[in-house]
Amino acid sequence: MLVHLLVNGRYGYSRDELYFIVCGERLAWGYVDQPPLVPFLAALSYRLSGGSLLGFRLVPALAMAATVALTSEFARLLGGGRFAQWLAGLAVMGGMVFLAFGLFVSTDVFQPLTWLACSWFVVRIAQTGDERLWVPFGAVAGFSLLGKYLIAFFLASLAVGLLATPLRRSLARPWIYVGAALALAIVAPNLLWQARHGWPFLELGAAGVTGKNLPLSPIAFLGQQILFVGPVAAPIWVAGLWSLARRPALPACQAFPIAYLVLCTVLVALHGKATYPTPIYPVLLAAGAVAIERTLRTSVARGAALAAVAAGGVVLAPMAVPVLPVESYVAYAAALGLGPSATAGERNALGLLPQHFADMHGWPEMAAKVAAVHAALPAADRDRAVFFGRNYGEAGAIDVFGRALGLPPAISGHNEYFLWGPRGHDGSVVLVIGGNRADLEAQFREVEVAGWLDHPYAMPYETRQPIYVARGMKVPLPVAWPRVKNFS
Repeated sequence: MLVHLLVNGRYGYSRDELYFIVCGERLAWGYVDQPPLVPFLAALSYRLSGGSLLGFRLVPALAMAATVALTSEFARLLGGGRFAQWLAGLAVMGGMVFLAFGLFVSTDVFQPLTWLACSWFVVRIAQTGDERLWVPFGAVAGFSLLGKYLIAFFLASLAVGLLATPLRRSLARPWIYVGAALALAIVAPNLLWQARHGWPFLELGAAGVTGKNLPLSPIAFLGQQILFVGPVAAPIWVAGLWSLARRPALPACQAFPIAYLVLCTVLVALHGKATYPTPIYPVLLAAGAVAIERTLRTSVARGAALAAVAAGGVVLAPMAVPVLPVESYVAYAAALGLGPSATAGERNALGLLPQHFADMHGWPEMAAKVAAVHAALPAADRDRAVFFGRNYGEAGAIDVFGRALGLPPAISGHNEYFLWGPRGHDGSVVLVIGGNRADLEAQFREVEVAGWLDHPYAMPYETRQPIYVARGMKVPLPVAWPRVKNFS
C-alpha cells in the first residue's frame, strides 16, 4: 500500500480511466466492452477524489494490498509457516503485473483478489467438508463477473480440475448449485443488458481474437508471463505447480495445476493477452513458497531467497509503476534491454514508452488544443461544432478535461460511445484528430487544418497529428452513424 501511495499520483490519467469515468457517469447495467462495476467505481472515485489522481487510484491500491495479504494467508492455509507467508507475499508484491494492477483503475483491479478468494474457499471446503462455503464462493465469483468476464475462463478451467479430484462429490450435493445460482443472480442484470443489445461484448471479443491482440506462440506467451510475474519468482510458481500436481497437502489442490494448464491452453488458442492468466499466479506462488519452505531449512538460505525476490521486485518495479521521471525511465528500460515492445499485447505502433505508460500522457494537452480550435471558430460554427473521437481515449479526454474549457460532450463510434449516438449533432461542423485527409474530404464539403498535436510521450497515433475542422457532412450524421461503428 505504501508503494502505491508513493507513486500512484505520478504521470496522468490513462486512456481507459478517462473512458471509465465517462461510462460511470452514464451508469448502466452494462457496456459494450465491460460490466458495470469498474465504471461505477471510476466515476465515484473521480467525484470523491476532487481531482487528486492519488485519491482516484485508491481502490486499485487497496485491492492489490489485500491481494498480497490474502496470498500470505493462502500460504498459511496450505501449511506454510512465517517464511512461506513472507516469500509468497513478497513475490506477489514485486510482480510487475500486480504492481501495474494496483496502479490505475482497470477492469483487472479485482481479478487477482477474487481468483485467490475463490481458491481459498475451494481449499477450505476440502479441509473442513463444509459444503456451505460454495455460497460465498458464488458471491465472490458473481462480484468478479461484474468487474470483468475473465474469471469465467478461470471458473471453467477450475471446474475441469475439480472433476479430477474428490471434490467432484460436491456435484451430488445442493450447495454448489446454490453458489452457482447466487453468482448468476448477481451478474444477471448485466447479462440481460448484453442480450438486449445483441451481445456486443462477443463482437468485441471476436475483434480482439482476429485483429487487435498480438498473437503469441506458446513460448512467447509463457515468456511474457515470466516477465510479468517476475523472473526471480518463476522458480517459486514452478515449484508450486509441481507440488500441487505431485505432492499436494490435499488431493483437491490438484485442481489448480490442471486449471492452469487448461486456462493457458485456451487463452493461447484464442490469442488472449499474456496478462489474462496472471491472476492465477498468487495461488501458485503461495503453494511454491510452502514447498520451498520445506526445502530451505537454514536461516541463511531463507534470508537469501527473500532478499532475491525483494531485489527482483525492486529492479523491475519502474517497468510497472511510475517510480522514475519519464526521461530516466526510458534510459533505465534500455539498460535492462526491455524496450516498449517487451510487454506489448496489441498490434499498435509504439513510441518511447510501453502502451500502459504512454496512455497516461497527452490527454490534458489534447483537450486544451482542441478547445483552442473550438474557441477560434466563428460563433455560428462554434454553436454547432462537435469533437469526433477516433477512439474512446480521445473522446474521454474531451469529456473529462474539456468541460472546464467550454467543449461540448464528444461523440465517437468506438465501443460504448457508438451506442450513445451523435447526441443531436448533424455533422455540419466536426473537429477530428488525424486520419486520412482524403477520406475526410470525401465525406465533407470543406476540410482545413486548424491545430496540431505534438506530445513526446503519447502513443504515436495520438501525437504529431493535425486537428481538422470539417464542415458540411455530405450525408447527415444520424444517417451515416451506423458506418462509424467500431467495436474493438
